[in-house]
This record gives sequence, structure tokens and C-alpha cells, in this order.
Amino acid sequence: MTTSEARTTAIASVSFHDVLSDDGTVLRAWTNDPAGRIDGPTVVLCNGLGTNAYAWPALLDPDCDVRVVSWNHRGVGGSDRPTDPSHVEIGHFVEDGLSVMDYFGIDTAVLMGWSMGVNTMFELAVRHPERVRGLFAVAGVPGDTFATMLAPLRLPRPVARAITVNLARVMSLGGRALTPIAARLPIGPRTIDLLTHTGFMFPVKHPELAVEAVREFLTTPLDWYFHLALSTSRHARVSLSRVTVPCAFVAGSWDILAGARDMASAAARLEDATYVELRGTHFVAMEQPDAVHDLLLEFIARVG
Repeated sequence: MTTSEARTTAIASVSFHDVLSDDGTVLRAWTNDPAGRIDGPTVVLCNGLGTNAYAWPALLDPDCDVRVVSWNHRGVGGSDRPTDPSHVEIGHFVEDGLSVMDYFGIDTAVLMGWSMGVNTMFELAVRHPERVRGLFAVAGVPGDTFATMLAPLRLPRPVARAITVNLARVMSLGGRALTPIAARLPIGPRTIDLLTHTGFMFPVKHPELAVEAVREFLTTPLDWYFHLALSTSRHARVSLSRVTVPCAFVAGSWDILAGARDMASAAARLEDATYVELRGTHFVAMEQPDAVHDLLLEFIARVG
């Protein structure tokens, strides 16, 4: 299969649905199984903040053996902004996840989270343990995410949190002016190649889908994206003593947006948890999609 054919197949494997959340916000939900032909377990994906399906190339392979259900965050990728702009806390994302599960008829499932989506899935597991069979965390921590950022720089947690929260505040204020510039950036294979040599992201296996992921990400106005980020920065650590299901953590050694050390320590505090560290960044699912996918399948088999 050529690169172009692979891209076409991956994009065609995503179907979208409009789902009404509890506060009246209409969400754009999606699944990798538009024809209902995947004969495998269902996983509910709590995605990274403002991200989209194209960041998960392994899950868009028709032979991935996993049915994925997910949704785009409020004000992102076709999802409406809430009438009350303050309704963008992690608790609202939990309600969105439950609404999506109900829409697709999912009583219980393994939850998979990436980045800030790890906060969402852990909060959902604590508030509604009857809906969750296991938690698979990729490049994310169960709360207080901003304090774990910049981990490779070995900064004290309060310093890292102050830097990242204030940066998000500045971008929220200046994002409206920067959005037209970001929207006109020429995103193509050369852009991805340049990005993967910055250290922020390592080379990816499917650059054609990385192009789609970045293009889609940049359709969100930057002021709104950083408004979401500031809201989620207030999410405190989840009490891990209240988590009763099996967990797995997959970290990137060079992740500057969710510290690997903090993921390892969270896994160590849980009774039934595993921890794997891969050579990668925050985008390890794009850099090593097959390794992350194999770990997901192993976790699903362990949960049963």
C-alpha cells in the first residue's frame, strides 16, 4: 500500500456522530469502525486536549482489532462551544465521556487516555467506577499535569507549574491575534520533518497522518485552546487510593508535557499497575504506534 493509499484508508476509517452532552453542548464524537465490522473489544479514548483521530495511526488501521470510540473537545473539531464558557473543566469532560458511552451503548469499557485525557479517564474512574474496566495511560498523569511539564529540565514542580500556567495565560490573551497566522501555516511533509528534528517530537512512522493531525489541530483558535488548557490546569491530583481497576502507563523518556518520572511514581502507588517507558516524546503514539498498540492489546487481554 502506498503512502497516499494508507492516508486515504485511515481517513475513511473514521466516522463522526453528533452527541448531546448533559449541559446541552453538542459534541462531535468519532469511531474507527464506521461499518461496524471490527470484531474486537471496545476502548473509549479520552484524547489529548484539542487533538484528533489522526494522532493515532495504529488505531486507524482496519486490522487494528480494537473498536475505538472517542470525541472532540468542546469548541474543537466540530464540537460546539458550551453556552457557558466556564464549562470546560475536567469534570465537564467526564460528563462528555459518559454521554458518548451512552450514545454508543457502552456500559463498561477499558478507557485509554493521552495527555490531559489521562486526567479525564482517572477522574471518570473515580466518579463512576461501575463504567470502567481498566485504564491505559499514554504520556499523561492522573492530575496536576502542569506541575509535571518540562520534566527533562529537572525543574522543581512549583517552578515548572508557574512557568507553564503563565505561558498558557499569555497565549490565551494573545491567541486571537496569532490564530490567523497559525491557520495559514503551510503544513506538509517538510513541516513534519522539521518538527521531528526539534526534540519536541521525534520522527514519526506515518508522516502523512501527522500532517492531517497538525492541520486539524490548527483549526482551533489558539485563544480557545489555551482557555481550555488553563481550565484543565486547575485539575488536582486524583486520589489513587480510590482507583480499583487495573492500570497501565506508557511514557516517553523525553516527554516535556507529561513527566515520565511522575507517571512511574503514579504506577508505583497503584496496586495493579504496570509502567513501560519508550524512547519517545509526548507524541510516542505517533513515533512508535506499533509498540503502543501492542501494549494496549496486552493490557486488554490482562483485563479480560
